[in-house]
Amino acid sequence: MAGVLAELGCNVLDADRTAREVVEPGSPGLRAVAESFGDEVIREDGTLNRERLGSVIFATEEKRALLNSILHPYIISRQDAFLREWEATDPKGIGVVDAALMIESGGYKRFDKLIVVHCAPDKQLQRVMARNNLSREEAEQRIQAQMPQEEKKQFADYLIDTSEGFDATRKRTEEVYRALRKFSESNRK
Repeated sequence: MAGVLAELGCNVLDADRTAREVVEPGSPGLRAVAESFGDEVIREDGTLNRERLGSVIFATEEKRALLNSILHPYIISRQDAFLREWEATDPKGIGVVDAALMIESGGYKRFDKLIVVHCAPDKQLQRVMARNNLSREEAEQRIQAQMPQEEKKQFADYLIDTSEGFDATRKRTEEVYRALRKFSESNRK
């Protein structure tokens, strides 16, 4: 979906990439994570041990909330810098932030419109297992740690269902893009 929006001309920011950038070796974000979760989440080369941190934060909601409270301010600040740059260089453009936790973090309130991308629960499980090389139990634990898709849909201005494969997803994404373009043009007059 994000790739199609970029192909159509949107400025797209991957929040996962931003999240990785704010915990690069020597960064304030990484230091804050180490202070809260211990040096065992830092590898010998100074990089974040994502697997170890993941096993800690997906075990309890309190640890997940702590990590989010540490990193979200850094992530949002970085995203906002990109958005300001895009607005300066492409004032009629459409900026898209691709973020799994947009609703949970409250970050969606910063934007004019919200797209929720969803799929059938069995597909979601298969995709999480394949993407992260997780067991069924580990994938279910991660999915259960997130806001349910049905709840997320209630926040959406636009929904994109990815259950039926790429062609159907692309068609719906193009429809959403046209709606965003129309919205953008009507708000810039």
